[in-house]
Amino acid sequence: MMSRTTGRRIGLVEHLAQSIGDIVTTPIGSRVARRQYGSLLPLLIDQPDNAKTQAHLYSAIASALMRWEPRLSLQRVTLIRDAERAGRAVLEIEGALLSQYAPRARPLRLAVTIGGAP
Repeated sequence: MMSRTTGRRIGLVEHLAQSIGDIVTTPIGSRVARRQYGSLLPLLIDQPDNAKTQAHLYSAIASALMRWEPRLSLQRVTLIRDAERAGRAVLEIEGALLSQYAPRARPLRLAVTIGGAP
């Protein structure tokens, strides 16, 4: 597994975090060879900040991860906005890591930063 930014080798959990970030930030229909890949999250960015939109955000994230990331058994996702940097948020993911290399699912907690300039 390789980091898409450095080209260096990364571990399974780091690769999973990288994959989660890619899935939720890719608009559905934007990949030529995989039109269904991605999530509806990019379409919800400029929607009103209310309970309805928040429910749509969580639904978009959860459904995309359940469809496109088979290594993750999702239990909870929390979206935390960065008050200091507009457009940036952190996804806190709780669940289990499913791996062909491990005999049992391992509990997993990770944070994935999305949005904003690096």
